[in-house]
Amino acid sequence: MARFEWKRAVIKVGSSLIAPNNQCSTLYLAAIAHFINESHKQGKEVILVSSGSVAAGRSKIAYKHRPSIAEKQAMAAIGQMHMMANWTSLFECDCAQILLTADDLHNRTRYVNIKNTLRELLKNNALPIVNENDTVATAELKVGDNDNLAAYTALVAQADTLIICSDIDGLYDADPRNNPQATLIKEVLEITPEIHQLAGGAGSSVGTGGMRTKIQAAEKCVKSGIQTLIVNGREASVFEALAKGELTGTLFVPHQSRQRARDMWLKHSLLTKGSIIVDEGAKRALTDKGASLLPSGIVAVVGNFVAGEAVNIECNQAVIAKGLVLYNAADLANIKGLKSSLIEATLGFSVGEAAVHRDDLVLM
Repeated sequence: MARFEWKRAVIKVGSSLIAPNNQCSTLYLAAIAHFINESHKQGKEVILVSSGSVAAGRSKIAYKHRPSIAEKQAMAAIGQMHMMANWTSLFECDCAQILLTADDLHNRTRYVNIKNTLRELLKNNALPIVNENDTVATAELKVGDNDNLAAYTALVAQADTLIICSDIDGLYDADPRNNPQATLIKEVLEITPEIHQLAGGAGSSVGTGGMRTKIQAAEKCVKSGIQTLIVNGREASVFEALAKGELTGTLFVPHQSRQRARDMWLKHSLLTKGSIIVDEGAKRALTDKGASLLPSGIVAVVGNFVAGEAVNIECNQAVIAKGLVLYNAADLANIKGLKSSLIEATLGFSVGEAAVHRDDLVLM
């Protein structure tokens, strides 16, 4: 099997690892945190998706038989604080809390805001820790499980890797808890109906994401060029191996590179809502240097688009690139030709120095 290589990873850690016996513990987290700290030293970027707020707060709220929605949300409110304190004690960098609902991920403006926030946190060497906002989310607003939330996070963060920590070694051809002859599947080249049928139910008393949701998450990611790995989060040796570039667990292989998948999506799937006309200097910066498009290089704005929509970037009546714009048409018209340092003074706010970030841009 090939060497395990990555630059930006989302690591999902479930309730059974965060809060065994409904109490926050570092029993299984220390090895994961050490792996993340060492990865940071190598210049790699990590985003954590952490379950466990309800489990961590369960013992703090009185309830009878099964807790009500309000009681669970109260548990989450208390447990989230314990969970974050638990994680923060293990890292050598600043930690940042990000609480999301499905509505945040499906709303274009909020999606763009999430992406920009993650980008800035990583740029400033902080560790984003993402969880579903269980304190306010109702059934229709919930992603429902943190395996799929981790997949969505990997997509919005433009990660190249998703690592899902489980309480077993990976995907087996049978349930290893019941069948001692079960064999670990080390590599999955295509997620077929047969692969889906191998998934069982939830394997934990406190988690909601069994192997079924892990395969769903892997499927979302590999379609977008993101390699996905399911590993045993209870084994410190797993993270020692990963730190050496040695694969362990089950690897779901993407069909194409993340960059190619994203380029194809930008080029062929998104309808453009307008155009940005740039000068020769901006054209050279985009095409020769792989730079972001700055307001200083913009000479005209065409159309009535909003932040997050796709636009053509043109020079001398030729489309040279396509990308997702960070400002709406009216705001761009006000800052065209200006230095990035003048954006906030002109508009009263700033979401970044670029009009279109290089990560959200493809050359035509």
